[in-house]
Amino acid sequence: MSQTVSLACAIWALSLMPTGLAHAQAFDLQGHRGTRGLAPENTLAAFRTALDLGVTTLETDLAITKDDVVVLSHEPRLNPDLARGPDGKWVNAPGATIHSLTLAELKRYDIGRLNPDSGYGKQFPAQKPVDGERFPTLAELYAMAGPTVRFNIETKIDPTKPGETVDPAHFTRLVVDAVRAAKAADRTTLESFDWRTLVEAKRIAPEIETVCLTIESQNMNTVAGKPSPWLGGLDVSPGESLQQLVKAAGCSAWSPFWRNVTAVNVTAAHKLDLNVIPWTVNDPAEMARLIDLKVDGLITDYPDRALLVLAAKGPKIR
Repeated sequence: MSQTVSLACAIWALSLMPTGLAHAQAFDLQGHRGTRGLAPENTLAAFRTALDLGVTTLETDLAITKDDVVVLSHEPRLNPDLARGPDGKWVNAPGATIHSLTLAELKRYDIGRLNPDSGYGKQFPAQKPVDGERFPTLAELYAMAGPTVRFNIETKIDPTKPGETVDPAHFTRLVVDAVRAAKAADRTTLESFDWRTLVEAKRIAPEIETVCLTIESQNMNTVAGKPSPWLGGLDVSPGESLQQLVKAAGCSAWSPFWRNVTAVNVTAAHKLDLNVIPWTVNDPAEMARLIDLKVDGLITDYPDRALLVLAAKGPKIR
């Protein structure tokens, strides 16, 4: 974040009055893709930045290589906005699927800066390049972060594009094996828009908590449609709420797109003992609004902004 933006956020945050939230549970501040707004996303550099800031949870995305290694990537393909080949040139679109590359082949690509000519790159002007960063494995993230850090890891799988990744059951099994190998089941939650992986995870690894992701917008809606391909065979029946469906899927938390959060659906989730952790909110005023609605955490590209808001609003992070 630039000095100007930081100062503006600080002044804004200090002007807020604490709300005195009634719930006693500590607030879960999650660094989205590490700290996408400040460091190259889903790199060890971004996760170190998040830890230095003091987040409670590292949030990241998962993909599977050709040789069945769990790696960190939001996209199922090499992204021309992020990835440069050994020749230093940005990859051409569409990039190869990660599942078509071995780990050794994937490690040849540098993801330490955004393509400055891309529209995506222009969205994060405060992100500081760290040239030489490579796609980390999930095992490398666990090893770097240490034995007490919490994780929220997403199976990045699209039921409408089955050819881009391994099948849901195999994807889930590889992730569960990696979590167990790191002895991190008690401090890892598994999240997904594709609830097939969450249902499978509860079947084979009931000790790992799951988080149901949703979005209801004009450009993408994982809830609409009967049946929706995203909800793992579940559908909202007449008289049933989305929050009841989340509970039926075995999730301990509901993670909606931040624009979809209302006082009514937060209350409905809490009545079912579901935590509510919206994604991905970056505007301090919206962070404050959501905190006032008594959400249990936030996923953000800018944990530094969120910390200022939390300091002013009152909830303590765990």
